[in-house]
Amino acid sequence: MPEAPETPATAAASPAVPYAPYDALLLLSFGGPEGPEDVVPFLENVTRGRGIPRERLAEVGQHYFRFGGVSPINEQNRRLLSAIRADLAEQGLDLPVYWGNRNWAPYLTDTLREIAAAGHRRVLTLATSAYSAYSGCRQYRENLADALLELRAEGAPGANELRVDKLRVYYNHPGFVGPMVDAALAALDTLPAEARAGAHLAFTTHSIPTAMADSSGAPDDPARSRPGGAYVAQHLDVARLVAQGVADATGVAERPWELVYQSRSGAPHIPWLEPDVCDHLEALHAKGVPGVVMVPIGFVSDHMEVKYDLDTEAAAKAEELGLPAARAATVGTDERFVAGVRRLVLERAATERGERPERCALGDLGPSHDLCPAGCCPALRGSRPAAAGADWTD
Repeated sequence: MPEAPETPATAAASPAVPYAPYDALLLLSFGGPEGPEDVVPFLENVTRGRGIPRERLAEVGQHYFRFGGVSPINEQNRRLLSAIRADLAEQGLDLPVYWGNRNWAPYLTDTLREIAAAGHRRVLTLATSAYSAYSGCRQYRENLADALLELRAEGAPGANELRVDKLRVYYNHPGFVGPMVDAALAALDTLPAEARAGAHLAFTTHSIPTAMADSSGAPDDPARSRPGGAYVAQHLDVARLVAQGVADATGVAERPWELVYQSRSGAPHIPWLEPDVCDHLEALHAKGVPGVVMVPIGFVSDHMEVKYDLDTEAAAKAEELGLPAARAATVGTDERFVAGVRRLVLERAATERGERPERCALGDLGPSHDLCPAGCCPALRGSRPAAAGADWTD
């Protein structure tokens, strides 16, 4: 998958500090338990305010207990953090990179306190969610606002001058799409030889309430008027890109594919995006499909929802059906994704300086907005302050 070249003209125009005005990068993620004793407290953090009984949390926690009570996400974030730091250093960019989580240590508020105490004032945030939706974008912005307001209320040094921005959603950046194409091809190669030519691609992502999906994206985004809003439109755009990349590489022009969903957690009476991946596997088997590759385009790393919902539940369903199935890797710390993060940082910095950098994006939807407008990806109920957007006042 091609990437935009760094031309001599672009390099000559770069300032002495190409990431200015930013002086720190924040990796912002979901977080996860790192031992059995962490599981229920972690789930209490995730579900706070929803009135879910502790007994139910213990039941949900069995997913984590199957893996020793440890979510893989924190270790994956440590690797990504190291990879980003190494990539920046190799390029001669002395940009400090920090890491904070929404729901477990290192907590976002503590990380921002550390950033402010170190003297940084302009922070650019990379969220480990590539798409537009309340839970994947605006909720992270709300968490940033909560942390900033808390630090200001406690009088933390530098908190009043701390400004936080967020990188645009990057689902269609070459650094994200290219690794997904190669991962799908690698998984396809693990299927029995006789199943490969006719194998279907099942692109998986997190199911969300249909009402949340329909309102995803900016108010003036044409995709928001479609069923599923920007959330579904963005996933379909990536799925088409990856399916085409697989078709080009394998010579199978008509490679059937579908966007399917996983990890539903809501009440049964509330409509969520469908079909569920396990239901989809049953439908493929009923059609006589010889094999399937599950491609988790909705996720950045192989965290618990990938390891359990796909590698455990969906894999068990495929085995029960006798349907040959493979699961493609997520982008993780692929060097193209890590380099893509760097390019996104430099792109946003140049924009902040009033320049007009090339904004790389594949597919039909083009690059997303840098600054989320008012009303972007709203919550289903209520309204809370959200930083890093047009409706936030520093």
